[in-house]
Amino acid sequence: MSVNVITVENIKLILSSVIDPNTHKDFVSSKSLKNISIHGTDNGAEITLEIELAYPAKSQIAAIQKSIQNALTSLPGVANVNVQISTKIVSHTVQRGLKLLPQVKNIIAVASGKGGVGKSTTASNLALALAAEGASVGLLDADIYGPSQPMMMGITGRPETKDGKTMEPLEKYGLQVSSMGFMIDPDEPMVWRGPMVTQALQQLLTQTNWRDLDYLIVDMPPGTGDIQLTLSQKVPVTGAVIVTTPQDIALLDARKGLRMFEKVDIPILGVVENMSTHICSQCNHTEAIFGAGGGEKMCAEYGVDFLGALPLTMSIREQTDAGKPTVVADPDGQVAQIYKDIARKVAIKVAEKAKDISSKFPTIVVKND
Repeated sequence: MSVNVITVENIKLILSSVIDPNTHKDFVSSKSLKNISIHGTDNGAEITLEIELAYPAKSQIAAIQKSIQNALTSLPGVANVNVQISTKIVSHTVQRGLKLLPQVKNIIAVASGKGGVGKSTTASNLALALAAEGASVGLLDADIYGPSQPMMMGITGRPETKDGKTMEPLEKYGLQVSSMGFMIDPDEPMVWRGPMVTQALQQLLTQTNWRDLDYLIVDMPPGTGDIQLTLSQKVPVTGAVIVTTPQDIALLDARKGLRMFEKVDIPILGVVENMSTHICSQCNHTEAIFGAGGGEKMCAEYGVDFLGALPLTMSIREQTDAGKPTVVADPDGQVAQIYKDIARKVAIKVAEKAKDISSKFPTIVVKND
């Protein structure tokens, strides 16, 4: 095939059969393919194109480039293929009647029906994994009664205010973090009633100067009571991740959390099964001490995605206790890769949602003369 018969249509035809390993869709029908150019050289055609991903994927770029280059260099007459990959993360729809927060494109709630299932550990590692893939990420510790993110993230100090009305998020490992734990002593109990807790959380959310976030991960309080329901109705959430363990009692409460989000029209992005298996630190023997397959069974029952399963290992506990969660403590380890895979699935689920177009409409003000 000569240079002059290598056309944009040829290229699109080839790439319509090249599948993104993360979305499982081809690059043409997903509208990821952009700006194709073809230049003739003495050695043959040189093709330049851009792939625009709707999810952060720094660790996936080389593999995606290679798959496209391999496909197009199979065309006779092609001398070289340049593939430029970019990411464009946009805002997606939230509950009807709620407006997006300024400087925050998407809010992801990480929730559980009960405490003790590793929700906060999952939230911090999910946030860190999204940041590692190139996204701008914030982490809001919404557990007013028992804020754990300051310890898990290894952050001390008090937030600063520049105008006396709002506060700056504290930063660690590339995340912007806000928590009630930054404003109280670690041993001080929060003896507040529900309305005060709800108001405090809304202030943390709206009076923190988040800076151009692609995702804000909200570590929700455990449970499905009035506080959780009120927050779900007042916070503009793009989607929720449910954390459970395989244990029957945990799954029972996780189902309640899932149904709560359904009632307030918040999509479930998927379920994470924590403590799926125990790995012995001495002999590496693996045992399902809390049962097996419970998370996947629940997902099949409710028609939601199973995002992944994490083992019960001493290293996860040690790393979070030391203020350095697994994704930053051992970024190339097996557990960190599971967190990154879960984060990528969550980002893709968000990207598949309808886009928020409210910002494109002008604000109409009616005045009575």
